[in-house]
Amino acid sequence: MNASAPSADSLRAALAGLLDGLPPHRAAQAVERLIATYRGTTPTDAPVLRDRSDVAAYAAYRMPATFEAVRGALDALREAAPDWAPRTHTDVGGGTGAASWAVAGAWEEEPPRTTVLDWAEPALALGRELADGVLDAEWRRERIGSALDLADTDLVTVSYVLKELTGADRAALVTEAARAARAVVIVEPGTPDGYERIIAARTLLIDAGFTVAAPCPHSGACPIVPGADWCHFSARVSRSSLHRKVKGGSLAYEDEKYAYVAAVRFPVTPATSRITRRPQTRKGLVLLELCGPDGLARETVTKRHGPLYKQARDAEWGDSWPPEGRDRD
Repeated sequence: MNASAPSADSLRAALAGLLDGLPPHRAAQAVERLIATYRGTTPTDAPVLRDRSDVAAYAAYRMPATFEAVRGALDALREAAPDWAPRTHTDVGGGTGAASWAVAGAWEEEPPRTTVLDWAEPALALGRELADGVLDAEWRRERIGSALDLADTDLVTVSYVLKELTGADRAALVTEAARAARAVVIVEPGTPDGYERIIAARTLLIDAGFTVAAPCPHSGACPIVPGADWCHFSARVSRSSLHRKVKGGSLAYEDEKYAYVAAVRFPVTPATSRITRRPQTRKGLVLLELCGPDGLARETVTKRHGPLYKQARDAEWGDSWPPEGRDRD
């Protein structure tokens, strides 16, 4: 491996040359077709990413967002288990390896040995090319579903995969991940149906003996009334020219909404509570929407709280609360 750190910047640099020689309109068309496929409701055994052009366009478009979402989930896991680090990692349905880059960046002092599993050979080939000299990884073609047999590993990541599977295959995959791993991190789009898939996976993990490390402050039932709301978070992603062309936007960034669960088989210290919406700052106060062991709550932090007020002003959606070492009162 070389000295290039597996960061968001190094990933963008690796992606920069992917679209050389591919006409911009063709790249945009490939992304639009792939987005339409991923938004469909019928899972398919056929690889969605058919050839290098498809993979290059979609990687340039989606890898940075997937990286940031998975990194957000991993940062919450690290906060709950600061002394734990995986030595081995399996990226299930990893495609071009965005989650593997996030894992290597989260534990960059000693990145784990990674195995990326996916059914789309063009995605694996491009992922291998992108990661050359950066990740310590093996790229292997495997059908992702009920027949998957995972080797024992410290960490399994499953990012933006469950939607592509049937309900039975989702349950089988999560159950197999729970059997094989000490820690499982699952990320899905931050939509109502993505949240529902996360809650179903969370239940399977708890039933298998796992403890929820994040985002939940507990391993009990989710306090959100089904159908009334959904739990999700946001990651800021720098937009490429391809993003702007496909989405017709001019901003230099976008916010990736995602839902996740991180669950483990070892002791952890979950957040006392979690900020579940963007904090609302008013004159002299900050309103925080929280999820804690006792359910959903709103907390108002004012100037009279002293240093805690400044920390509330700096707090972000998805952060644990209160900050480590501080009391609310």
